[in-house]
Amino acid sequence: QVNLVESGGGSVHAGGSLRLSCVVSGYTVGSWYMAWFRETPGKEREGVAALYTGGKTAFYADSVKGRFTISYDNTKNTLWLQMNSLTPDDTAMYYCAADHGFYGAYIAPEGDMDHWGKGTLVTVSS
Repeated sequence: QVNLVESGGGSVHAGGSLRLSCVVSGYTVGSWYMAWFRETPGKEREGVAALYTGGKTAFYADSVKGRFTISYDNTKNTLWLQMNSLTPDDTAMYYCAADHGFYGAYIAPEGDMDHWGKGTLVTVSS
C-alpha cells in the first residue's frame, strides 16, 4: 500500500509562486513513476508534470513548461512541484499520483496511475 499526502496549496495573486509537496509513505521500494495532475470543474484531470524517482529527467505539459519544476527528494520520500509565474488558468485542485509502470518520456494518462493523494487546492487571482 502506498499513501500520498499533498500540501502547500493556497491562494496567490497572478505572478506569484507556490510550492506543493507530496509525502510518500508505505511500500516505496524501487523506482516509481510519479506525477502531478490538476483538475478544474467541468474539465478532465490534466497531467502537469512527471518524473521517475530513480531518474534525472522530468516531463511537463506545454501549459506549464518553463514555469513549473517537479522534483523528488529520496531522503524525504517527497515529491515537489515548484510553481512560478502563476496565472488564473492554473487555478485547480492539484493531485499527486504514483505508479510502478514505464511511460517513456511522457506524462501518463490519468487512468494508468494506481495511487492518488486527496489533492491540494491552488487558487490564483488576477
